[in-house]
This record gives sequence, structure tokens and C-alpha cells, in this order.
Amino acid sequence: MSGLLSPVSASPLVEALTGDRAVLGAILAVEAGWAAVLEQHDLAPSGSAAVVAHAADASRYDLVDISRRSQGGGNPVIPLLADLRAQVKALDTAGVGAGKAVHTSLTSQDVLDTALMLMARNTVEALLADVKGTTAALARLAEQHADTLCVGRSLTQHSLPFTFGLRAAQWFHGLAAAARRLKVLELPVQFGGAAGTLAAGTVLTSGFATARHATDPFALSDALAAQLGLAATPAPWHTNRLAVTSLGDAVAAVVDALGKIAADVLFLSRPEVAEVAEPRAKGRGVSSAMPQKQNPVLSVLVRSAALQAPGLAAQLHLAAATFNDERPDGAWHTEWPALCQLLALALGAAGHLRELAEGLQVFPDAMRRNLDLSGPLLLSEGVSAGVSLLFGDANASAADGKQQLQAAVDKTLQVPAAEQSATYRRLLREAVPADKLSDERLEALLDPASYLGQAAEISRRIMAAFPDFAGVPIPTAAIQPASTTPDGNGDSRG
Repeated sequence: MSGLLSPVSASPLVEALTGDRAVLGAILAVEAGWAAVLEQHDLAPSGSAAVVAHAADASRYDLVDISRRSQGGGNPVIPLLADLRAQVKALDTAGVGAGKAVHTSLTSQDVLDTALMLMARNTVEALLADVKGTTAALARLAEQHADTLCVGRSLTQHSLPFTFGLRAAQWFHGLAAAARRLKVLELPVQFGGAAGTLAAGTVLTSGFATARHATDPFALSDALAAQLGLAATPAPWHTNRLAVTSLGDAVAAVVDALGKIAADVLFLSRPEVAEVAEPRAKGRGVSSAMPQKQNPVLSVLVRSAALQAPGLAAQLHLAAATFNDERPDGAWHTEWPALCQLLALALGAAGHLRELAEGLQVFPDAMRRNLDLSGPLLLSEGVSAGVSLLFGDANASAADGKQQLQAAVDKTLQVPAAEQSATYRRLLREAVPADKLSDERLEALLDPASYLGQAAEISRRIMAAFPDFAGVPIPTAAIQPASTTPDGNGDSRG
């Protein structure tokens, strides 16, 4: 996997954990683990496991040759087994008969399903390490910018005053929730034999009267799970692919969360917005034609992964829905590249997003400048809630007040932008007598910092819900509602 056309996943770590050599290594690890289980249960000659483990060194095998030969049997396990047996025979210099421990009572789907779960386990561990670095950085941003005013946007338009701290906290929330789901996912071992009945395993375990302890194929399956660090399973899952689709969904959800952050950074780093910027690095973000450009390539790469991941997860579901008979013809084969590519994209994207989050440049002055573009009109919702009943005469309803307020907004929008702030204030002042709404109260209603609702408390609750991902101290006191101002609006400036 060179990554020439997939730069998001072009890294030594991604290649080491998800590339062809990683798959090969995982298959060999399963075979070595199985040999150890058989020897532990007196079902293979003493000393077999050591020989098989020695032979299970991925560097001994020719990837290109095995890939070519795998066309003969439809999967890479079959040609690899031939090579593994040859290696075991050559290395069994003491003549212990270690070849008897290779693949006994297994089928190729047992080995490849288990190998992919093993590879996924290793990849998920690395993925979660990067995610935790990212969430810790986002938690710091949320804390540092709890009071940094910015504008919230809805359907591309300015909506309400917001804080950058809450935006970072919501980024954190999406990623931490997805990562927690992935973290607790069980990745099971596979052991079913040729048709998922454990027939060969039953013969194997019942045919050794000299065994030191009685055993059965289920005990061997559990022992293999323990040997490899995977989850035990109550039954073979040759055609029940929830293990694969659940993994795909959980990984795709992490990539979704990464993509959301990247999409926001791409917008916020546009020159006309300029509220944030990616960390700079030599040679990054350059253009082949325009020397002045500083492209946000970390976000671009992460977004490219986010656009691909859902299709790969969907492919896993398509395969699962068409797993016919007791072992399928073709659907199983489509899982392998889809799962490996999904894991590679996720791991690559997580690394890029971590670097972005840890070095993100934040520009509060630009945030305030953009917030002020809408002027006091941005507070129209709060003004409506606070003063609509004060419009008109004593018999006016709230609906009447809202209509008058809407009329004031409409008139304000008809004047040039530079005049809107003064016009809106004048229209409000004319519509509501000073004895009903003081100048000080009016200015408070038009202060963006006074209309942040529960922004600070939302951020705190998010961090408190995911302390294992926050990386910063979380208050241990019970969660309490934020204090409210006399008009009932939450005041989060404290």
C-alpha cells in the first residue's frame, strides 16, 4: 500500500498495521496461536508450538507469490499454509512432528476471519491512541476558549451568538462518543471448521484418550481467543457477520466525527472567514502553481477519508446481507479489502486530525469581527423573548409583539449594512417606551455575551461525561443547572 492515490493513509504506521504484510502476519499469528493451544491440550506433540512460532515469521514469506497463488483457492490462507508447512518441516530439526499442529481441524475461513479480527484489534488500539490525543487537545481548546465569542451558523447563515469553546466541546463530544463505542466493541475469534459444525474439532478432541484433561472444541475456541487476546464466542459465525459490520460501523462513526471537525476547519480557515488556521509545517499546504497559497491539507485529507468510509461500511453490510449457504461464494471475499481499507483510512485520518487539533491556531479577533457582521440583529430571538410583550398597547398579545418586532427587523434589513445597528436600536427604542424597557436593559439584550444560554454548562457536561477522553481534570461535584438571569436566560459568562 504505497498511498500514491490515497495520501490520507500513506504512513509507515498505517502500512504496518493494515497492509498486506500485516494481514500475512495476522494469519501466521493465528496459526501459531492454534499450535500453542493444541500443545497445551495435549493435542499436538510437545515442542510443536515453538517450531510453528519460529516458522510464523512474516519476513520468511513472499507476499507477491502468495497473492498470485491465492487465485487458485480463492483466499491467501491456502497457499500460505503450503509455505508454512514447508517452513515447519525445515525447522523441525529435533523431529518432534510439529507439522501435526499446523491448521489441524481448522478451515481457511476460521483463520482469515480470526486474522482480520486480530489485525483490527491492533489497528483499533493505535487508532484510539490518536483519538485520545485529539480529544485531549479539543478539551484544552474548550477550556481555553470557554468565553471566546463567535457566531453560530445555521443553514450557512448567522444564527445566534456562540462560543468557540462550545464548538470545540461539540467536536470533542462527537469524537469521544464514537471512540467509546469502538473501545468497548468485542472482536471475536472464529472457529467452526469446514461448514461451521465443528465436526473435525469434535473428532480431534474425542480421539485423544491419553490427554491429561478432557476437552471439547468449544474449550479450544475459548483457549485460542485467550491466546490471541480476542473475545470468546458462543458459536461459529461463518455467515452471521455482525462482528464485521459492527466493527465497520464503529470505525466509520469515528471517521464521521473526524470528518465533521475537518469540514468545520475547512470553512473556518477560508481567508474571508479566517477564524482558525491549521498548524504550519515545511512543505505542507503548498500549491504547484500559486506560491501564496497555504492549503489546509490536513483537513482535506481527513475529509477525503470521511467521504470514503460510509461506502466501505456499506460494502460490509452488503456482503453480510448476501452471505448465502453455510459458507458464501464471493460476499466473504468482498469484506477483506473493504475492511482493511476502512481501517487504513480511519487510522490515517486520526493521525492527521490529532496533529491538526494539537496545533490549531485560533483567532478570537476574527471571530468577533464575523460575529459583529450581523450586529444587534443577531440577538433578535433574545429580544423577541424578552420584550415582545412590551410592544404596543396593554391589550397587545405576544403574537402582536412578535409581528411588530419582525417589522422592525424587516425595516432594518432594508438599509445599508453600516446603518443597520443604529437603525435597529432606534426602531426598538421607538416601539418600546423607556419606562417599560430602560436603555441599560436594551443594551444588555443586544450584548452577544448575554445570550449564550447554557453554553458553558453544556461544555462542562460533555467533558464530565467522557473523563477518560478529556485528558484534563474534570470537576467531581454533581452537575448543577447553570445560574439564570432575571429574564430566564442562562448566563454562562462566569
